[in-house]
Amino acid sequence: MALSCLRLANHMSLTRLWSVRSNSKINALCIPCVCHQSRYYSTSEVRRGAVRFATSKLEWAKNKYEGFLKRRFPRFYVLHRTLVEGFKLLFQDAKEVSQIKTKMASHGVTYEDLSYRELEKVRQFRRDLIKAIPLALISIPPFANYLVFVLMYFFPRQLLIPHFWTPKQQAEYRQVYHSLRAQYHWPILKGLQQVSRQVEDSQLQSRLDHLCSKVQTGANPKVSEILAVRSLFSGPPLGINRLSVDQMRQISSLFFLTPRLPGFLINRRLLVHAFELTLLDRALGRLGPHQLSDSEVRQACYVRGLNSDSVSIKQCREWLSQWLQISSSLKESEVSLLLHCLVFLSANYPNDGNHP
Repeated sequence: MALSCLRLANHMSLTRLWSVRSNSKINALCIPCVCHQSRYYSTSEVRRGAVRFATSKLEWAKNKYEGFLKRRFPRFYVLHRTLVEGFKLLFQDAKEVSQIKTKMASHGVTYEDLSYRELEKVRQFRRDLIKAIPLALISIPPFANYLVFVLMYFFPRQLLIPHFWTPKQQAEYRQVYHSLRAQYHWPILKGLQQVSRQVEDSQLQSRLDHLCSKVQTGANPKVSEILAVRSLFSGPPLGINRLSVDQMRQISSLFFLTPRLPGFLINRRLLVHAFELTLLDRALGRLGPHQLSDSEVRQACYVRGLNSDSVSIKQCREWLSQWLQISSSLKESEVSLLLHCLVFLSANYPNDGNHP
């Protein structure tokens, strides 16, 4: 009996010993795994810390660089900030236009269904992008931004879009562009008077000649006087597809479109621009001009031919109301009259004493 108990005790001791050794081996095997997992998370933290450190250093270097430019080269600093902010605005516009295009593709939305601000954003971005592509390509190579600075300094109006203009330059260049546009007011009016002699209806001929003469003498025509000749602009001789090449080139210059193209291309571009303008007017009519901010009202008037920086915001709203009154009354076949309203409505507004 004692011998049996002794054997049982020895057996239990061996079992405990084996159990302890087994647990120690298992723990030994598990420890590297735990350590490895700990090292993995530590590496991730180190990487995030390295990214934060590099970002902070880059931000510090950028601030030091801009501070140096601001102290030593203030005019160059203005160009630098204008370029940086301009690209930010351009990328922001690209993102908004991309969202609009995505909405149109996924929900079956057409241009006619877009809001006024969405239409204006798409239209303006397309025009800006065409002009900004060369600048973006020049900026790609290393240190090419210095060449861009030179171009910005010497040819800002010709090469840059409004995103890269200072507020002072924006006001100045709008005046320059309007003066260039106003050079075509009187040639267009003289061409209309010459065409009026071909009109067989004596009453319509007299109305068109009186309308042109009134604008040439520095007066502003009434909306009713403009709409009285609308039938002449739906077919011959002044319909959008019946205008001469010289007439189309002069009207293209009013919209800052290139006139040095073959006649059929100029006609196509005018049709596209007239269609966009009609959609904008319809969308603005649905929104209501009173919903626009002062800057949006001035921009809308400027696009439609008015030198909006030279008149008060109240006069801008009154003028835009007259434009929409005419636009909402015209048919699609009479869109040529809408294009000529850039001369009829804006040549003398708001003063009646501006003789050519």
